[in-house]
Amino acid sequence: MALSRRQFFTLAGTSTAGAILLSPLQALYAKRTLAAGPYGSLQSDPKGVLDLPAGFSYVRLSETGQTMTDGYKVPGGHDGMGAFAGANGNTILIRNHELAPTSSNGVGAPNSKKYDTKGRGGTTTLVVSPNRTLISHYGSLAGTYRNCAGGPTPWGSWLSCEESFETGNKKHGYVFEVPSSASGFVTPVALTAMGRFNHEAAAVDPNTGYVYMTEDRSDGLLYRFIPNSQNNLSAGGTLYALRITTRPQANTTTGFTVGQAFAVDWVRITNPNPSTDTVRTEGFNSGAAKFARGEGIFYGNGDIYFCCTSGGSAGLGQIWRYTPATETLRLYIEPNNGGILDFPDNIVVAPNGDLFLCEDGGGTDFIVGITPSGALYKFARNALNSNEFAGVCFSPNGQTMFVNMQTPGITFAIWGPW
Repeated sequence: MALSRRQFFTLAGTSTAGAILLSPLQALYAKRTLAAGPYGSLQSDPKGVLDLPAGFSYVRLSETGQTMTDGYKVPGGHDGMGAFAGANGNTILIRNHELAPTSSNGVGAPNSKKYDTKGRGGTTTLVVSPNRTLISHYGSLAGTYRNCAGGPTPWGSWLSCEESFETGNKKHGYVFEVPSSASGFVTPVALTAMGRFNHEAAAVDPNTGYVYMTEDRSDGLLYRFIPNSQNNLSAGGTLYALRITTRPQANTTTGFTVGQAFAVDWVRITNPNPSTDTVRTEGFNSGAAKFARGEGIFYGNGDIYFCCTSGGSAGLGQIWRYTPATETLRLYIEPNNGGILDFPDNIVVAPNGDLFLCEDGGGTDFIVGITPSGALYKFARNALNSNEFAGVCFSPNGQTMFVNMQTPGITFAIWGPW
């Protein structure tokens, strides 16, 4: 019988075999082992699609190739995604499509609505009812390249990030903003002050309006954008990169102990919109730290959590935790074991305080949960194929998890005894 979440925490706090342990040494050990999980073991899906713990259910929503409300086909390459409150208890999802100019199933739109007519990427918007039925879905951003991840803003928009530095009819490698209120395609505006580089994901600190961004490169940096006008990114601002004050030009792939705090500061990027891919080079030359393929990033409870997909001594992934209030950085998770965590990508802080990570590994991929004390557990398994999960997020009421299977391109709603 699956334990309730409350039963799990009660037993784990009193059992020497529990996943959440009390001493610092035990806590460190828990970060390197796999827990049974507060929701119990995964159950085999008779449909062969999505294995979940007992008591959890899912429904398939918008899938590649379906005809959308606006008459265009659902594009492929489902990736990062954000959830927003809509009217009548509905949830509005804005979903990225990580598509190259050569992709055959791109975001369809009139050329007048495209940033670049060569671009096949962009975003689509889904409106989902409280009982998890799809009300409508339609295109909302078009003509961009490889919209991989991004992040929600506190003012109700989605920051869609191009993981590219190519040049088509226009330059690429930018952030674009899509309001959740958009009922169709927005006019694409490249937020050039936020940098031109291989953007991955973005997280906004609601206390300051600062935007933190990851870079999907083996020698990528962690960036902070300070806007000139809070909540108005189009008004410009200043781009910075994180530096570990006692270790300038640090390579964070190895040599860091889980839980150890490091003071950080920020170096200014003087040329955020270069013609060649030099933003990270400029930052590193000024002392910024290198992170191995920064991907998912999310703000929660005063901290910024972000993934380094190929970080760690085994190259299988790290989770870092940056605390803006104290300007400190800690290595939070580094199992160095693919059976525990394999190439973590998109990340979300759940309403219950757990982190959920989408794996992008080479074999079977999971959604991995992490409890507030650092114990890892498997929450969902891709039973359909070996492709990655992406875009994990929660409805505003915290009752529904939404997530994508990138290929063949399926958006799921998942609910149960959270």
